[in-house]
Amino acid sequence: MTLTPDLLLRAYAAGVFPMAEGRDDPQIHWVDPKRRAVFPLDRFHISRSLARHIRRLRPKVTVNGDFAGVVKACADRTETWINAEIFAAYAALHAQGHAHSLEVWDEGRLIGGVYGVSLGGAFFGESMFSRQVNGSKMALTYLMHRLVAGGFTLFDVQFLTPHLASLGAVELPRAAYRHRLALALTAKASFQPPGYPPDPTPEEVLSAGAGAAAAGTSQCSTQTS
Repeated sequence: MTLTPDLLLRAYAAGVFPMAEGRDDPQIHWVDPKRRAVFPLDRFHISRSLARHIRRLRPKVTVNGDFAGVVKACADRTETWINAEIFAAYAALHAQGHAHSLEVWDEGRLIGGVYGVSLGGAFFGESMFSRQVNGSKMALTYLMHRLVAGGFTLFDVQFLTPHLASLGAVELPRAAYRHRLALALTAKASFQPPGYPPDPTPEEVLSAGAGAAAAGTSQCSTQTS
């Protein structure tokens, strides 16, 4: 079965997502975890040390500026579930406006990022990466701010890891996740919220926490999951 943008969107709407066993494995299998990790959009935890790091570094943050570069960086590890077909399928989904990347830059160098899929009011985080300390954490911080500002109601990160749990992610049983997903699919959200700053400052993102700050302005070290 060939992965197409339409097939991917139907799969996400049904609560499943594709993975390969490795970059050289041509087979795709569909995953439907018994317990699903999500980020409550009002409970993203920004530690004091991370906040200080963001204020000190003042990174440049872009969206959809280098989608292919982010996916390649996410796959650039000893073990990866991103094979050539998955890479091509998400590139096609990106071209249709359903897959997005967020890039974190320091002096012109891509140091962190995350990519995922948007559908209705749901955002499905696929993978993230770091090339510098806190690279992926900074990407998630800025992404959370954008999702809240854009009116998203569900941020799915698939599998709970200690890294994600430390930032506030929690697990839902499959039935509870499906209920949340069904509600989110009927909501309207935008990854490019009207009036959202093209490059928000650390002060805008960090004031009162990522989720609270965004709410006030509007309405892959491993796989994010």
